[in-house]
Formats: sequence, C-alpha cells, structure tokens
Amino acid sequence: MQTLNQDIKDKTFRRVYLLFGDEPFLVNSYKKRLREAIAGDDTMNYNYFEGKGQDVKEIISLADTMPFFAERRLVLIDGSGFFKSSAPEELVNYIPEIPESTCMVFVENEVDKRNKLYKKVKDNGYAAELKKQDADQLMRWAAGILSKDGKKITRQVMEYFMERTGDDMENIRMELEKLICYTMGREVITKEDVEAVGTVHVTNRIFEMVTAIVAGNTRKAMDLYEDLLKEPPMRIMFLIAKQFNQLLQVKELVGKGAQKSEIASRVKVPPFVAGKLMAQARAFTREQILSYVEFCVESEEAVKTGRLSDRLAVELLIAKKYE
Repeated sequence: MQTLNQDIKDKTFRRVYLLFGDEPFLVNSYKKRLREAIAGDDTMNYNYFEGKGQDVKEIISLADTMPFFAERRLVLIDGSGFFKSSAPEELVNYIPEIPESTCMVFVENEVDKRNKLYKKVKDNGYAAELKKQDADQLMRWAAGILSKDGKKITRQVMEYFMERTGDDMENIRMELEKLICYTMGREVITKEDVEAVGTVHVTNRIFEMVTAIVAGNTRKAMDLYEDLLKEPPMRIMFLIAKQFNQLLQVKELVGKGAQKSEIASRVKVPPFVAGKLMAQARAFTREQILSYVEFCVESEEAVKTGRLSDRLAVELLIAKKYE
C-alpha cells in the first residue's frame, strides 16, 4: 500500500497496475483513488472494461491511443479473469509496450501468481496484493477516522468495538459513521455508545450461538439462529464449524501451556479474540468440542448428498445434545 500511496501522492504513475487481494474494501478504495488521481473527471481519456470475455484487441487499441489534451489515458479492466486462467498471449506481449502516456489498471478477485500476465505486470509495473489487515492495523485505521472528526476512544473500548464489528473494513467504516453521528457534540466515545448504535457482526453472534449449543440452551441458540436467517444456512454451518475447530485448536494449545499471544498467532485471530476463545474453551471438555466438530462434518456431508436440507442440518446441530 505504501507504494500505491506514494505514487498517488507524487503523481508518478507506472504504466500498469494490478490490484487484488482478500480485502475488497482496500481493492475498491485504491481503484477509486487511482481513477481520480490519473483521470479525475476526464471521461474522454478514460476507458472502462468490466467482466470476462473482453476484446483484447480493443483494449490494446485504446491503450495505444494518445490522450486528448491530457497527460495520460487511463484504461481500467475490472474482473477480466485474465490472471486466473490462461492469459491472452497478445496482451502478455503488449504489457512491456504500453506507451508512457497510458496507465493500464487491472482489478481482479482471484490471481494465480504463476500466470504469465501476472509476471509481466509485476516486471513492468506494480502488482498490489491488498490483504486483510491485522487487529492493530485495523484499530489504528479506525482511530484515524475518528480522530479526523475530533473523536477520542480508549484502546479497551476500541477492542470492544472490533469484537462486535469483525474485521471487514467496509462494515467497520459504516459502524464508525454511526458512532460519529450518535456522539455529535461529544469528544469521547464510550462502551455505552458502541452498545447503543452498534450492530453485532455475524461472527460474534456465532460465538454466542456456540456457547448456547454446548451449554444445551437450545432456546437461546435458536433465537440467535432466527436473527441470522438472512444468511444462507450453509454459511451459518460453516461459521459454526469454524468456531468449533478454533476451540479445539485453542483447547489443545492451552493444554500444552501456550499463552494468549502464541495462541492468537497459531489460530490466526487478534489477541483479544484469542482471549475470548480461551475462556470459552475452558468451559468445555475436549470430548465435547470434538463431538461437535465431527457432527458438523457429518451434517455437511448429509447436505451435499441430499440426505438433509441445509436448514434442517443447522437446526439439528443446534438441537444436538452432547452425550
């Protein structure tokens, strides 16, 4: 990101960029920033291609066209699939020939780094992999947004906020906007403010649901499930299974004497989430957790083979009693 930020700040653009990664907020943010920095409101020297099946000859023809009363032409290709499957040889060979007056920007969901086009872009421009940010990076970013609006927040309250929102940057941004509006006229954001206007992220509800399932509190687990029905049942099943797998990992690591920081690193969660998992894991036996892990695997198989509907599979899991 530092390279992209510097290029945008200095307006020293490379001839070709590739934006990709598992954080869509960052990918879309840099797509927008590059478009504004290179082309601004100029539609005459801006060409946009979206989706698969694009005409490579047309892309190259436009890229070769000199900008009209402007320093650069921007050609933006979004979701072409050129970096996942076999790349068009004509485009691969063209990348080193892109004119200095043209900036070509590719935006992709999936990229194979063995792909010929990927290698050409990397050699002749800049391939930016925009990954999920860790907890500290997200908290600094969120605190920066609050600071611009004259707001202050303690680390403890920020951690509580992050527990509720999850790590999706778009969701965090929307929740911050709600907090800023709610605390208009006040400088310090409190835990009560977060509770008053914040929306609990689906993963946090899954955490509560797992606690209720293993505790045998079927009514509470079903109430939480009803709140999540806007989500596809198999996504809920996946998240529950993921939670039990994390608990199993944590249970075994705690048994080996691992501390919170090591557990966070091994399980790939923020330290404050690792703390919650450790507390939850202590409440269950290893056999209990393993029983639910196995049940999740069996349920998923039953759905795939048509023996159970996806919704019934989740409801049976919620109603399951540990023996």
